[in-house]
Amino acid sequence: MKKIALFGNPNTGKSSIFNRLTGLRQRVGNFPGVTVDKRSGYVNVENQEIEIIDFPGTYSIYPRSKDEEIVYNVISNKNDKNFPDKVVVVVDSSNLERNLLFFSQIYDLGIPTALVLNMTDVAAKNGLEINLSYIEEAFPYAKIIRSNARIGTGINELKKWFVSDVESVQDFKPLIAKEDFDAQVLDSESRFSAIKILLKKVVQTVEKEESFTSKVDKWLIHPVWGYLFFFTILLLIFQMVFSLASYPMDWIDAGAANFASWLGNVLPEGIFTSLVVDGIIPGIGGVLVFIPQIGLLFTLLIILEETGYMARVVFITDKLMRPFGLNGKSVVPLLSSAACAIPGIMATRTIGSWQERLTTILVAPLISCSARLPVYTLLIALVIPDRTVLGFLNIQGLVLFGLYMLGIVSALIVAWVIKQFFKNKELSVFLLEMPEYKTPRWKNVGIEVYEKVKIFVLDAGKIILAISIVLWALASFGPGNKMDELAKLVPLPVVQNEESMLEYNSKIASVKLENSYMGYLGKAIEPVISPLGYDWKMGISLLTSFAAREIFVGSLATIYSVHNADEHSELLIDKLRRQKFANGSPVYTLASGMSLLIFYVFAMQCMATLAVVKRETKSWKWPMLQLGYMGVLAYVGALITYQILK
Repeated sequence: MKKIALFGNPNTGKSSIFNRLTGLRQRVGNFPGVTVDKRSGYVNVENQEIEIIDFPGTYSIYPRSKDEEIVYNVISNKNDKNFPDKVVVVVDSSNLERNLLFFSQIYDLGIPTALVLNMTDVAAKNGLEINLSYIEEAFPYAKIIRSNARIGTGINELKKWFVSDVESVQDFKPLIAKEDFDAQVLDSESRFSAIKILLKKVVQTVEKEESFTSKVDKWLIHPVWGYLFFFTILLLIFQMVFSLASYPMDWIDAGAANFASWLGNVLPEGIFTSLVVDGIIPGIGGVLVFIPQIGLLFTLLIILEETGYMARVVFITDKLMRPFGLNGKSVVPLLSSAACAIPGIMATRTIGSWQERLTTILVAPLISCSARLPVYTLLIALVIPDRTVLGFLNIQGLVLFGLYMLGIVSALIVAWVIKQFFKNKELSVFLLEMPEYKTPRWKNVGIEVYEKVKIFVLDAGKIILAISIVLWALASFGPGNKMDELAKLVPLPVVQNEESMLEYNSKIASVKLENSYMGYLGKAIEPVISPLGYDWKMGISLLTSFAAREIFVGSLATIYSVHNADEHSELLIDKLRRQKFANGSPVYTLASGMSLLIFYVFAMQCMATLAVVKRETKSWKWPMLQLGYMGVLAYVGALITYQILK
């Protein structure tokens, strides 16, 4: 199968080109031997299946970060499994001077290369006219294609080039050793000199009025209004996530409950039916119900990125980061952690300073990720009233916003503490080139959201399915015949009607659950968690959620499905509202609910994140330190919250 490498500087529209070419035929993995994201996709052209590999964005073929090193390692080794048959370099037509450096380095390797002049519309708006003939003359063996990926211009021409019979005929210029920094600097200087001379002929500037981007940036990167706008955007996002997604969530929740009830009536009684109805369906349904919220959150964040606003967020927050031992480059990993800490931690490879990179890695999991969202949503709906303030601000949405802000503030405070332990207090230089504002390409947004939600559901689904089966087994069986013997001691009601028999069956299920293997495990950890306001069932869910945070909800759904075996159609939140301690007081109150919320803001409840931190730092010392300090923060924070509110 023919391999096409997709290269380019950051913010050149490379991802839009990739999505245009591959659509939904994409997969995400890692490059061999490293935890660097590898996006590959497939396109069929004239009955030929072609693999497109989307490489990390880079400014030069000579690496200054872990991401850029991937490009060097692949392109310098013809035996590498990802070495391409052809190369596509995507450049920003409005900034050719910076972009052509990397292209010229790739061109000199002698691999058949296409130069895609993307964002031609932006160049035109900026008053730039590009003469292709001079570029073709300077790079005679490259295929030059004008493109506007947002509307699909140039994509068909690029596909035809994929299957064309192109030979490499120019002389191959060997790469400079990546350790020879001086030679790389001299090479770059000579290339920039040649590029500047070339661009005097290639680019003509037409005087234009002040651009829309310049006008808007006067407000959005203003030292006061810029922060106020960013704060407002965040507040609106969490209001929308909580309010708009509530309707489809209710439909999914009710659908899963009704499906479980229907299956329970249709299938014959037995272990298999109990496994499916009380174990698998509640566990999986407990995650599927949050797809609307997660999808909406991803959609809003991707729209902000597509418009070019995220680059402004990085710029204005740079000053905020520096006193805490970070800089603007830390913002992207931290923002990425709002989706998932794993890609956020991997995104720290762009940070040149080890001190700043390690600090960012250690605090990234404090940023509330999408896996926490199901926990937050369930508990907020359970203990926070559904009311509005000022006529339009939903209290539940404000609490959700507050939890995210608490994570951000905590990350900055911990980063400042870590900074005090470093001898080298000097921060690296932060440079950023901000893209033009543009309207989101909705197909691109849709593809990105689909891929992210699919990864979330499939990855979580595998773990939840396994844990749901284990939990069902632990809750359904116990040592010896004790469960059945104690269940027989529950007296039959004197008056046997539908209501009394439901209560009788509930007592039997409760006795069995408390004397199951799960009950014994829960009772063993109860002394540790009872000061936080939790019962043993919460404790079991806390333990299982160390595999992944969102499993907390699926675990509760499985536990209470076993406990309420005759009430499959009842929603999980209604089951939780009815839970009582032995003394008759409710289990889920404002105090215990807020305690759980604070616990999950701070707790490192994700084994996969710990594994990635180990790989990135090449030591178990840092993930263990991370697990320890976050565990202490979680327990102490939850304890204080419960004791104050109870």
